Amino acid sequence: MAKGVIRMVTSKMADATVCIPAYWHDAKEELMKRDRIMRRLIPQFGDMHLIGRGEAFTTLVRSVIGQQISVKAADSVWQRVLEICPKCTPVQILKAGNDKLSSCGLSKRKAEYVLDLADHFKAKRVHVDKWSEMNDEDVISELVQIRGIGRWTAEMFLIFNLLRPNILPLDDVGLLKGISLNYFSGEPVSRSDAREVAANWEPWRTVATWYLWRSLDAAPVPVQY
Repeated sequence: MAKGVIRMVTSKMADATVCIPAYWHDAKEELMKRDRIMRRLIPQFGDMHLIGRGEAFTTLVRSVIGQQISVKAADSVWQRVLEICPKCTPVQILKAGNDKLSSCGLSKRKAEYVLDLADHFKAKRVHVDKWSEMNDEDVISELVQIRGIGRWTAEMFLIFNLLRPNILPLDDVGLLKGISLNYFSGEPVSRSDAREVAANWEPWRTVATWYLWRSLDAAPVPVQY
């Protein structure tokens, strides 16, 4: 999957506990009142909504696997990882080691990233139990200390796992494309342009971003993050 291109699930996933954001309805209503594009866009998707993934380690492993490859390829690799690590726990991943992870289709570097992630969780060098109480930037700062996790991946985690309502992933090419097509008649947009448009979405930038992603890909497919 190319960096920044996200696909959303709109039905229950078999391999994850899913959560629906409590703020979704109110956010939709406010966005439609404020923003003429959202007023047109949101009703097109009926009762569809973001569905979050509840397990932090699994979410991050899948995010690393999905970097720079297609949805189909990422899902194939993920299924092979589950064959050798059925519960995808840090202990199972560390026990599998680099060679077995590489045999699943992970590059050597990605295998190292997944192992480093597992080591951080096993050694409790990340404060998973405190993330729900930490602000967005503090969670991002902690996550980017892990190899293979940059700001974009951390922001995807905030959206899909912590269900934070006001994330604006400016490195996401899907978001920029959605703004370009819906607000600028297809003309290229800069991060500054995106920031200006998104100022009208506060404090629901996650929700607006999700609808722009949906405008690019209306057919629901499994989420990779």
